[in-house]
Order: sequence, then structure tokens, then C-alpha cells
Amino acid sequence: QVQLVESGGGLVQAGGSLRLSCVASGRTISKGVVAWFRQAPGKEREFVAAIRMRWHGGNTYYADTLRDRFTISRDNAKTTVFLQMNSLKLEDTAVYYCAGNDADYAYRTTNEYAYWGQGTQVTVSS
Repeated sequence: QVQLVESGGGLVQAGGSLRLSCVASGRTISKGVVAWFRQAPGKEREFVAAIRMRWHGGNTYYADTLRDRFTISRDNAKTTVFLQMNSLKLEDTAVYYCAGNDADYAYRTTNEYAYWGQGTQVTVSS
């Protein structure tokens, strides 16, 4: 089965930027959708962004409250999906997960994704 691995999390000051990476171990992600979710303590996992992988140009989707600050993208070889986070706020503190499905539709709920990474912690400080 697909193994997703996130990296790039850490401690950052409010207003700063961070770029997360998601890699599917041992394979190119050539179909379906890769999404980012996040989960803060005591809260449910929430949708952040998603990108379609099959075609040359990936369609992107965002949570409405994040689209002005976050950008999802992929490398040209489709080996890595990135989440660029700018103007970070305290409320962005969470564990960030990448997830995948084999259906070419950018669902926004966790139960539509079969493959998950272990998560990477993002902590925004004042």
C-alpha cells in the first residue's frame, strides 16, 4: 500500500512562512488526489488543500479561510506535493497530514482518503 511521509514542520513565529512536503515512498503519484489536512488538539481533522495528480496541470482546491495564505503544488516529476504556508497565525498550530485517494475528485472530508502520513507538527509562536 502507499506510504506517505510528511516533512518540514517545526516552530515558526507568527507572520513567518513554512513549506511542508509530502512524498509517496517508492513511487510516483500518477493518479488520484493528494490533500493536506490538519488537526489541532481537541479539534477534528480539517481540510486544508488538495491537488489532482493525473494530468499535466494539477487542479487545486483550498479551504476558504486559507486560500489567501496557503498554496498547494507538486513537483514536475510528481514525486512530491508541497504546502507553502505564509503569514502564519497562532491558530495555524496543528499536526499537518497529507492524504491520498485513487479517485480523481478533491473530496474535503477525511473518510474519502485511504492513504495517510504520520503527520508533522507545526507550531506558531508569538
